[in-house]
Amino acid sequence: MKLETERLVLNEINESHVDDILTIRSNQEINKFVKRVSPKSNYDALEFILSIKRRTQSKEIIFFGISYKGQSNLIGTICLWKFSEDRETAEVGYELLPDHHRKGIMSEALKVVLNFGFNELHLQEILAFTNKFNENSKSLLAKHHFILEEGRTDDGFPENIIFSLKKTIKL
Repeated sequence: MKLETERLVLNEINESHVDDILTIRSNQEINKFVKRVSPKSNYDALEFILSIKRRTQSKEIIFFGISYKGQSNLIGTICLWKFSEDRETAEVGYELLPDHHRKGIMSEALKVVLNFGFNELHLQEILAFTNKFNENSKSLLAKHHFILEEGRTDDGFPENIIFSLKKTIKL
C-alpha cells in the first residue's frame, strides 16, 4: 500500500529499510518523548521490520515509511494501530528525524493518513498519545483539529496526554 502527497511517498517498510529504521528508532532527540527499547543494531532493526510486516498482514497495524519523492531513504514513519475491536477507532503514531522538523513534512503525512483512515478504513475517531512536553507534536495535532481529552490518562505513561479527532471534522 502506498500513499502520496505533493512532496512525499508513504510506503510499507521492508528489509531494505534496516539502516533507516535503525537511524530513526535510535535517534536520541525522538526518543526523548517516546518510551521504548531502541534498536542497538541492524539485527534489532530487522526484527522490528519483520514484526511490523507480520502485524500488517494480520491487520493489527498500518505502518508507512515516509520518504521524499524520488528518494528511497526514510526520514520518518507514521502508522495507524491499536484499532478498537469494532475497527471504528485507531491510534496514530508518528516520528520524524529532527533534520526534517519544522518543514511541514509530518503535517503533510498526517493529513493523507487521516484522510485514508476516515475515508478508506471508515474510522470514526483517531486518537493520538503524545508526551506533554512535546511541543512540536502538540502543535501538529492542534493544526489538524485534534482536541485534548482533558482528564484522560495513558495507563503506565503519566507523561502522555491524549488527543482525539472525530470523523465529523472536515479534513
